[in-house]
Amino acid sequence: MTRIVVNGAKGRMGQALLACAPRHEALQVVAGIDVGDDLAAHLASADVVIDFTLHHVTPGVAAACARHGRAMVIGTTGHDDSEKAAIRAAAASVPVVWASNYSTGVNTLFWLTRKAAEILGPSFDIEVVEMHHRLKKDAPSGTAATLLEILGDVRKVQLEEEIRHGRHGIVGERTSSEIGIHAVRGGDVVGDHTVIFAANGERVELTHKASSRETFANGALRAAAWVQGRKPGIYDMQDVLGLR
Repeated sequence: MTRIVVNGAKGRMGQALLACAPRHEALQVVAGIDVGDDLAAHLASADVVIDFTLHHVTPGVAAACARHGRAMVIGTTGHDDSEKAAIRAAAASVPVVWASNYSTGVNTLFWLTRKAAEILGPSFDIEVVEMHHRLKKDAPSGTAATLLEILGDVRKVQLEEEIRHGRHGIVGERTSSEIGIHAVRGGDVVGDHTVIFAANGERVELTHKASSRETFANGALRAAAWVQGRKPGIYDMQDVLGLR
């Protein structure tokens, strides 16, 4: 039995995690905590902390997990470079699953995107479009950022130089190396992601649409069961699902 603490229990994802956890027989929720609660007070009775809080909170959670020798599943996105460095430092001591998206379907999209980019080659222009609910704070989404990293790796380009965040004004003709990213916000959309490969005479589109947060919650809970007992380091859902 893997004992878990859900950090961010009052948020949308935290509520989904608490609702889905009873269906996972190998897991036991020992605490659901949020802002103002003492994480350290619950670490002695936990094996894994699932963190769905805010990007600036996660480094402190990771440091606490490292001090107490507890594994971690990170669901927050939008970390800056210093926050990422703090998470990596914690992962030197404990195993951490750090994924931009815990959906099985989205991780299949990651795999398909890499394969499509390899097969279709540089003659296809690439654009990524993502849409989320109006309350989402970061853009582009963490999932879209992962898709861009995959595409940049296959194309062997520097993303900082080739990404185009939407287009406005007289921007000139599209270059063959640039990758477009477009973030749309509105309503209660849980998460839609499309990767477009466009060439003269044909177009390939890979799309994933989430209609419930339960798909992310169940993936994060699966990751929590998987990560217990692993060697220190950073893992993602590709590892959890055996897609490496």
